[in-house]
Amino acid sequence: MCSGSSLSPHQQGTFDTSSLSKDHIKITDSDYGKIWDLDRCGGCTHIFANPYPNKEFIQSLYERTEDPLYQEEARGRAKNFKRILKVLDRFHPEKGILFDVGAATGILLDISRKRGWLVEGIEPSTWAVRTARERYDLDIMEGPFEEARLQDSRYSVVTMVDFIEHIPHPLEAVTAARKILRPGGTLCLVTPDVHSVAAKIMGLKWWHYRPGHLAYFSKKSLETLLHRAGLHIIKMRKYSWTFSLHYLLSRRSGPKLLLKNHILASLSKKIPIKLALQDSFEIYAAKDRQK
Repeated sequence: MCSGSSLSPHQQGTFDTSSLSKDHIKITDSDYGKIWDLDRCGGCTHIFANPYPNKEFIQSLYERTEDPLYQEEARGRAKNFKRILKVLDRFHPEKGILFDVGAATGILLDISRKRGWLVEGIEPSTWAVRTARERYDLDIMEGPFEEARLQDSRYSVVTMVDFIEHIPHPLEAVTAARKILRPGGTLCLVTPDVHSVAAKIMGLKWWHYRPGHLAYFSKKSLETLLHRAGLHIIKMRKYSWTFSLHYLLSRRSGPKLLLKNHILASLSKKIPIKLALQDSFEIYAAKDRQK
């Protein structure tokens, strides 16, 4: 991140990484507390898996990942994305082209299109790309963002919602995002805050400690990341989540017994719960207009 050489062990891994499968890295995975061997940079405080898993292996898992529960929560996730788009609409009232990295099944892109944006995106999961096409008539690119051939200075906005914690080289991805942004364009990042109160209280039970996450960011490391990529922060706040009661109950084994009652299960899917846990960053960073 900061090219510093002052690395120290942060946390020993808590699961057998050789057993990693596509089901461990789903968006709705609930294997909380399972982490890689983590190191910490003394310079920028970035925490990351060291050694990183093989990039080609990780990509192959994401290509084969299927996650129907993610799409079942489309209503709640749409509420999350609408809050982001309200900010982006203010920064870019003229709209333009929005590019979503890690677009999943296209929920954010579908909402953006309805608000007047032209939309494009990329997603590695074959299942998610197919779902986006069938559900929303979205033609999302399939593959890893870092290998995509995209036009420089084309996009008004690039969104990376819960993306950079999943990849081994976040600086490469953020630099690539800057390259495709037009001058004055905005990158929106959402990623967990490893120094949040929730993370400190819950320890390894924190819900962002999971097999699919290879990196954990602090305010300092994010500022370093964005500065090195040639972007400057214009807004930072904490991200709020909205999920159905059904989804939240399904995260733990005990309450799952309640969901065996079909009437209660159906009702719980219609009850939205907003979680303002203050444990994820929502950051907007701009590319200079002169560049």
